[in-house]
Amino acid sequence: MSSNLQAQILTVDRSIKQDTTRDHKYGLALNISFSNNKQRKNLIDFSSRIEFDRFFKNKYLFVFLGKTDVTYNGKTVLQNNGYFQLRFRDNDSRKVSIDLVAQGQWNGIQGMEHRIIAGVHMRNMWFEKKKSDLYTTIGTFYENEQWNPLISGYAFLVGDSSKVYRSMFRLNTTAKFSIKLGKNIDFSGMSYLQFPMNSHFTTPRWVFDSQMQFNVNKNLSFVINYNHNYDLYRPLPIDYYFYSISTGIQLKF
Repeated sequence: MSSNLQAQILTVDRSIKQDTTRDHKYGLALNISFSNNKQRKNLIDFSSRIEFDRFFKNKYLFVFLGKTDVTYNGKTVLQNNGYFQLRFRDNDSRKVSIDLVAQGQWNGIQGMEHRIIAGVHMRNMWFEKKKSDLYTTIGTFYENEQWNPLISGYAFLVGDSSKVYRSMFRLNTTAKFSIKLGKNIDFSGMSYLQFPMNSHFTTPRWVFDSQMQFNVNKNLSFVINYNHNYDLYRPLPIDYYFYSISTGIQLKF
């Protein structure tokens, strides 16, 4: 089952953390939820999240992340957003390491046709314990965006109908924390604070992503996810604050 509200996701570090300190060469986690309700029209909602990991002997790993959220009321688009991300980072083994990331993103409701980013960060491990961990990063990424208020599904009033093209570098700081609250309950949270490296430096974007996971067995879990996006530097006249709350089932292999 699922419950989704409108959200914009920008991820430059993994927030849904599996136990990556293991000897397997590959890891896969898949979350899928689907619902179809007949009201006056069919209300269809689909959400998916995938993570694929490739572990290397030098204790680095390659991560592929993907997330999509789509909601239709008949032919009317109520939600269409997602991202795909590639990362290469340390496998939680070094105090200080380099983190490389590339990402593509879209959000039709907010008018974002695409956002493409590429960045490099320094990742610091403060502690890694059996039941908790804390990591922070600092770095910069290049951000290229195209916004279109005439895109299908745009949910806000159209003022100037011109497309908006924007590119910049951003200073990025992150903090990730996870803790085991019980034998079968895990919590993880990720906070991003991103400053535009131009005259609007004092209007950062703050993204928070968190997950509560209830483990049934080693392959099956129930998941509750909350995230929000607060950004004062919007290229289109849309809201500053968006959030999402969702529930689903996670399969691990």
